[in-house]
Amino acid sequence: MIAYFSFFHGDLLASIFTSDKQLIAYAWEYLKAYAIDTLLVSFMFCFIGYFTGVGRTTFCMIQGLICAFLVRVPVSWVMSRRVPVSLFHIGLATPSSSLAGILLCVGFLLFIRNKEQNKGA
Repeated sequence: MIAYFSFFHGDLLASIFTSDKQLIAYAWEYLKAYAIDTLLVSFMFCFIGYFTGVGRTTFCMIQGLICAFLVRVPVSWVMSRRVPVSLFHIGLATPSSSLAGILLCVGFLLFIRNKEQNKGA
């Protein structure tokens, strides 16, 4: 529901905090990118919960650092240099980071399973 309202009705959400029409338009532009992340991060949290539960907390920390500093920051910087500058494009750094995290988690899960299968053989 949050993804739906953020993407399709972000103007209503932003108008709770301000009546400035321009600010509402900017907020809605950013919320559209945020909406994408709300869908992706639900998967990300499941992976992080799983890896924490099985004692792979070092991977969780490394994955978080990679996604923040090697994906989110560079993507937001690159998008801020695009002309015209768009809060939607800058906001895409967050779902990009979540997508990278999901890919890292899937890769690590496959690595762990492969390692366990080879150990039993």
